[in-house]
Amino acid sequence: MDKHHSHLWPGVPLALGSAVLFGASAPLCKWLIGSVDPWLLAGILYLGAGLGLALVHWGRPLIGLERVETPLSRPDMPWLGAVVLFGGIMAPLFLMLGLSLTTASSASLLLNLEGLATMLIAWLVFRENVDRRLLIGALAILLGAVLLSFDGGSFQIDPGGLWIAAACLCWGIDNNLTRKLSFADPVQIAMIKGLAAGCTNVILAFALGAAIPDLTVIAAGALVGFLGIGVSLVMFMLGLRHLGTARTGAYFSLAPFIGALIAVIGFGEAVSLSLIVAALLMGIGLWLHLSERHEHDHEHEPLEHDHVHSHDDHHSHDHDGPVTEPHAHWHRHAPLRHKHPHYPDLHHRHGHG
Repeated sequence: MDKHHSHLWPGVPLALGSAVLFGASAPLCKWLIGSVDPWLLAGILYLGAGLGLALVHWGRPLIGLERVETPLSRPDMPWLGAVVLFGGIMAPLFLMLGLSLTTASSASLLLNLEGLATMLIAWLVFRENVDRRLLIGALAILLGAVLLSFDGGSFQIDPGGLWIAAACLCWGIDNNLTRKLSFADPVQIAMIKGLAAGCTNVILAFALGAAIPDLTVIAAGALVGFLGIGVSLVMFMLGLRHLGTARTGAYFSLAPFIGALIAVIGFGEAVSLSLIVAALLMGIGLWLHLSERHEHDHEHEPLEHDHVHSHDDHHSHDHDGPVTEPHAHWHRHAPLRHKHPHYPDLHHRHGHG
């Protein structure tokens, strides 16, 4: 089967690419953290993401790139506001409160709750389809992430841990609400979220007495933020469009392992037994997800929406004149019944008996 007609393409590479970029940012942030206040670094990272994506968003026409993606519209604003509130403001604030009250080992372990929260909300609230194979694969990936984060010390839920758990819940809500916007321009959405979160964290950091770091540290943090948060978030949202929230969240849970692997290769850290076992667990989980083949007769109800697309079995409408692909416009889907492998993407969010 041609990759452009595979149910794995392009959602799986996008989700994995998002995890790689975000995972790579962790050891780089650890390298920067000694030179800048942690809260201010969070602001620099998000501002770097927002400003970098703003250059991409507004600079596309200047370099001859057509804006193919569907822009945000007024009905999207409540969803965008909720995404910025939960994922860009509340979650980072709760995380900083938690980090000030708990140990580093507890914090790193608890941060894996984001993937669990994302998947549980997608499955239980938004009723995304999941079978035993997917559930076992997701649990294997999460168990590997937990094992990777645990340093063998004591672990207990304290007030700081509760704040971090609340941050992970906010990010889980954010990831699921972002699915409501997955048809729209991901660069525009990530830009707004980055600018909002960045400004909020920078203001709070300076209000608490953070000092201005060297210009080189600011530039390095902004670059890490652009790639590790901005570009990663764009790829995550594109993954949501093709895979749904639960599966994208499961792939994204590979980020801690990727960060640890880069730390070993790039920064000379020792290979631990937990890293080896985590790699085996995550490899099993990844194989279970990649080998999934969800295929059955399903019916598409009439649907009207606007998103970027190319003409295929799901987009067989006519145009008055010649068009280039991909393109975006308001279009109508006629009722259709067929059978093929699929994920819970924009056109396959049907229920299952």
